[in-house]
Amino acid sequence: MKKFISILLASVLVLSCVAVLASCGDSGKDPTDSANPTGGTAVAGGTIKVGIFEPATGANAAGGKQEVLGIRYAHSLKNTVTVAGKEYKIELVEVDNQTESTTAPSAAQKLVSDGVSIVLGSYGSGASMAGGEYFKKAKIPAIGCSCTNPGVTSDNEFYFRVCYLDPFQGTVMANFAKESGVKKALVLTELGDDYSTGLGKFFVAGAKNVGLEYTENQFPKGNTDFTSFINTAKAENCDAIFAPTSIESAALIVPQAKDLGYTGKILAGDTWENSAIIDAAKGSNLYVACSTFFDENDATAADFVKGYKAWLNADSARLTNNGGNDIVAAVSALGYDAYFTAIAALEKAEKVDGEAIRAALASINSADKAVKGVTGDIFFDEIGDAERDTAFIKSVDTVNGAFKFEKKQTIAK
Repeated sequence: MKKFISILLASVLVLSCVAVLASCGDSGKDPTDSANPTGGTAVAGGTIKVGIFEPATGANAAGGKQEVLGIRYAHSLKNTVTVAGKEYKIELVEVDNQTESTTAPSAAQKLVSDGVSIVLGSYGSGASMAGGEYFKKAKIPAIGCSCTNPGVTSDNEFYFRVCYLDPFQGTVMANFAKESGVKKALVLTELGDDYSTGLGKFFVAGAKNVGLEYTENQFPKGNTDFTSFINTAKAENCDAIFAPTSIESAALIVPQAKDLGYTGKILAGDTWENSAIIDAAKGSNLYVACSTFFDENDATAADFVKGYKAWLNADSARLTNNGGNDIVAAVSALGYDAYFTAIAALEKAEKVDGEAIRAALASINSADKAVKGVTGDIFFDEIGDAERDTAFIKSVDTVNGAFKFEKKQTIAK
């Protein structure tokens, strides 16, 4: 009798498992398989998932956290969207791509398997390019917030971005250096880092155009001692060092330059607009300046700045992730703009489908169709890059521990 009951129970269990598997459909299917282009269930129970593809660890963690804060703030203001007459709740799905191009693919695959409909990020062009291939294969559109390397959107029709590009940024900083009296610059980049080497190359091109002398040097990944490079700048009479590096490297270069008595300018790109650089330069006589996308004192963004600061100050964890203060980082403003650009595309799309959303993004292609962002009007060219012609130059106020606005630099394309 016991044997009969055991057999009966086993049969019931088997039948139950078959029923569950049948209800799940192709749950074991590879989420990047071309037969499953949306990367899983994009919409479930009236919810649209928005993927956040950013570094929470690694060399660019500080910038990634600030970018995420801007996205979260935007989500706190609007967490629903109407697509084709139906209202959906928006769920943020966050992954840590760990800054690296070697770890970014697994983070991208996680978002695809989680069934996101659109992706925002990443801080760091290398991670964006490494993850972009998976979004492209899954036909999930992505919007870069601050990834500036041209390779992010080239050959990837599913990647867009709301920031300016490195060819523009490199020209801006070469022009600024020349106008600031710099005669010769050491261009210091990280070997193998797409953002660093790319922006260094574009600065060199800009330097050639304006007649600025330069010498080039590279440091290996993980390098912590910049003594030889700073001494090279001193020995070769370089009155500026242009160092488009990660935040982690920047926080080492600045104090070492101070300790070695370097008296020239230290210039960089957008990654250096971070509280870690303020902390590194505070109390020194160094001149440290960088290009960036936004200034919190811009009158046109006053309402955003006021609301965002109040939101930051309402939670100690937010302040910690922002660097321990309520300074409005440019990447936070870009994260905010990227989120609302995604909302605009979802509202334009006829259905919650990767290709429909991509087409909706591509249709935001002229000034009269622009998304009104706090960093400026956002509309895309045929590649998916935002049309931008202005950068903000900021320097570090080493006495008060803050960034100081220097000028707006506009370069015609």
